[in-house]
Amino acid sequence: MSDLLRAPAEIKYAEELDWLESVDDNPKPFSWRLSPKMVRLFILGSERSDGLDREISQKWFGDRSFVERSIVTLASDRGLLLIGDPGTGKSWLAELLSAAISRNSTLVVQGTAGTTEDHIKYSWNVSMVIAKGQSRESMIPSPIMTAMETGAIGRFEELTRSTSDVQDALISILSEKYLSVPELDSDSIVFAKPGFSIIATANSRDRGVNDLSSALKRRFNFVRIPVMTNKKSETEIVRFRTEELLRRHQLELDVPPTLLDVLLQSFADLRASAAAAGSDDEKLESALSTAEQIGVLEDAILHSNFFGERALTARTLASSLVGSLARRDPEDLAILNKYLHGVVEPRSKEEGGAWPEFLDGGRDAIATLS
Repeated sequence: MSDLLRAPAEIKYAEELDWLESVDDNPKPFSWRLSPKMVRLFILGSERSDGLDREISQKWFGDRSFVERSIVTLASDRGLLLIGDPGTGKSWLAELLSAAISRNSTLVVQGTAGTTEDHIKYSWNVSMVIAKGQSRESMIPSPIMTAMETGAIGRFEELTRSTSDVQDALISILSEKYLSVPELDSDSIVFAKPGFSIIATANSRDRGVNDLSSALKRRFNFVRIPVMTNKKSETEIVRFRTEELLRRHQLELDVPPTLLDVLLQSFADLRASAAAAGSDDEKLESALSTAEQIGVLEDAILHSNFFGERALTARTLASSLVGSLARRDPEDLAILNKYLHGVVEPRSKEEGGAWPEFLDGGRDAIATLS
């Protein structure tokens, strides 16, 4: 695993999954590798009341009901659509579910304007077709077809970014559970094996790009994942990801808890400002998600390690925040400048601590970008 830039969940947590499978004596739907209870435990982590001989780490931080509804949906004959703002953990939850249920989270189709029906059905190996003609051997199955043939979970990322023709190709797959290959004279139907399902994700900010048809909507159960606003849970997520980052890069760098508080409070302030804004021009283009907080912190940590004093400072954190969130010039810079003068400056005078240095770092970063 050390030679992989990013190991999929089933490889990263292979030891936990093997152990859970060895002690799991609960009923399992279809060809699931773990029972629904163990899938939930793998994703949300173990508690003392579970009575296990070892601790299972929490990997997704959010409302338990979202995970449970997702698991129940996948145990039925309906697809699962995870919908929410960018950075709310939709794709990570889909990956964890696939890893726990099928031990394969890599059967993924990425939805874009260039995604075609071939990406969700099949294509052909042209050289083999020329040499031997069209056959099952010369066919290149899509990840979705492979999931059907193996009774696994297929994933479709950013479903609403693909065109309506591509989306509609999923309708027969989800409803009939088979796929026709009219080019073949025999063996021309691929039937889904028990355990097959599809987890799709959709960005709620893409509404109106390629809206789902009512027919396709009926084939999915929707699970809406909101932006994380619980400060305790958000702190756990950021700390969890920070520890992963430090381990991955083999960094020994001090991340003071006070600076995590500054980061969390800054995002809370900016979210409140966005909620009170009267127009989109008064809002940052960023969704201000937990994932973006982690990105800001990762940028600051790496900058501190490579170019700083190997200790995270409030100045570096502020510079990273401005650099990450200022995507439009001059709109976003003006919003951040207003925040620094209207919120951070009074707070630095009243509370002190890391806020004065954070203020100076933010001002310097804005001046550099202006």
